[in-house]
Amino acid sequence: MGAPDIIKQHLIDPEICIRCNTCEDTCPIDAITHDDRNYVVKAEVCNGCNACLSPCPTGAIDNWRTMLRGQAYPIDAQLLWDELPPEVPLPEGEIDAIARIAEDSKMPAAAVQAVEASRHTSPKAPWSAAHPYVNLHGMRAPVTATVAGNYRLTADDASSDIHHLVLDFGNQFFPVLEGQAIGIVPPGTDASGKPHYIRMYSVASPRDGERPGYNNLALTVKRVDQDHDGLPVRGVASNFLCDLAKGDAVQVVGPFGNTFLMPNHREASVMMICTGTGSAPMRAMTERMRRNIANFDGRRLLFFGARNQRELPYFGPLLKLPKDFLDIHFAFSRDPEVPRRYVQDAIREAGAQVAVLLADPHGYVYICGLKGMEEGVLAAFADVCAAAGQSWPDLEATLRAEGRLHIETY
Repeated sequence: MGAPDIIKQHLIDPEICIRCNTCEDTCPIDAITHDDRNYVVKAEVCNGCNACLSPCPTGAIDNWRTMLRGQAYPIDAQLLWDELPPEVPLPEGEIDAIARIAEDSKMPAAAVQAVEASRHTSPKAPWSAAHPYVNLHGMRAPVTATVAGNYRLTADDASSDIHHLVLDFGNQFFPVLEGQAIGIVPPGTDASGKPHYIRMYSVASPRDGERPGYNNLALTVKRVDQDHDGLPVRGVASNFLCDLAKGDAVQVVGPFGNTFLMPNHREASVMMICTGTGSAPMRAMTERMRRNIANFDGRRLLFFGARNQRELPYFGPLLKLPKDFLDIHFAFSRDPEVPRRYVQDAIREAGAQVAVLLADPHGYVYICGLKGMEEGVLAAFADVCAAAGQSWPDLEATLRAEGRLHIETY
C-alpha cells in the first residue's frame, strides 16, 4: 500500500500576528503572502524549511495542521480567518496506514507524515536569562491596564513625537522581563469593520517595574504620521497611545518574546546598539543593571543613533549616567553642528573596545531599530574584527550558537 498523501500544513495565527511582514521577507521561496488583513502560507509552495519561524516576534507563524493534501486550506479561506480553525482528526484508515508504513520503514510516524528541515538556527536566549512568561493573554481575553503617566520625550520642535508611557496593571498577573514586548489592542475597527489587529511594543522598563515595587511597565512610543515614503498617514496604535491621558484604559495582550533577553550572571558584558524607539529594550536592561549594579561586574557599551539630540529619546537621563557604568557613543546623522555619522561609524571609531567585547566569552550583543541599520552594523563588526585579526564569520556563528547575538529590526 502506498503512503497516504498527508502534509503538515503551515498556518499563521491571525489572532496574535502583528502583520510585521518579517515572515514574508524571510521566506526564501515566496510561500507567504498577505492582503490588507491577514498573512497566509501557500500549502503548495511551503517546504517546511522553518526559515520564517525564528524571526517571528510573537510565535504566530509556528502553527501546523496534519491533514490530507487535498483538504489543505486554500489561500482564499485563510485570508478570511479571524482565528485558526480547530484540529480535525485524520480518518482512522489513514492513521492506520501511517502506522504500518512507519513500522515497515523503521521510521517514526512523524517522519512519514512530514519532513521538516531544520537548516536555520533558531535564536537562543542567554544561558543565564530569567525564565520568561509568554502569551498569557490573547485577543480573546486581553488584560486591561490603566495609564499612570504619559510624557513627551523629544523636544517640542523635534520632528519626532516620542512618548514615555507608563501602564499600571493593578493586581493582575502580567510579568515581563527586559527584552520582552507587549501587544496593544487599539479600539475601534478597520475599514472592513473588523477589530484592529494588535501592535507590538518593546517594554522600556525593568522587571520590577518603571516604579519599583509596583505592577507597572513603560513603553517608548513614536507617533506615526507618515509612511516610509514620507506620505501622510495616521498610525492607529501610536496615535491612540500618544494621545492617552492619565487614568485611561488600554487593552493589552502578551507578553511576547523568549530570546531577546538579558544575561544575569555577574561576568556578563553587554553591547547595545539602537536607533530611535529601538532604545526601549536597552533602557530596560540598563535600568535593571543600574538598580542591581552590585551583581554585575561586566562592561556596558551603548551605541545610540538619531537625527540629532532633540530627536533622541532619554537623551537627558543618559547624560547623567557615569561613564564607568555605561560607555555611551552617540551618532547623529542630521546635526549641523557635527559631521554626519551613523551607529556603524561610531562602532568603527570604538573598534578596540568593540573587538574586546565581541571576543569575550561573556560578551552579549543586542541590536534594535530600523531594518536598514542591521547590514551596516554587521559590516562594521566585520571591519573591527579584521583590524583585530579576528574572523567575523566564525565569531558571528559562535555568538549566535551561544545565544550572545540578538537582533530585532523592523
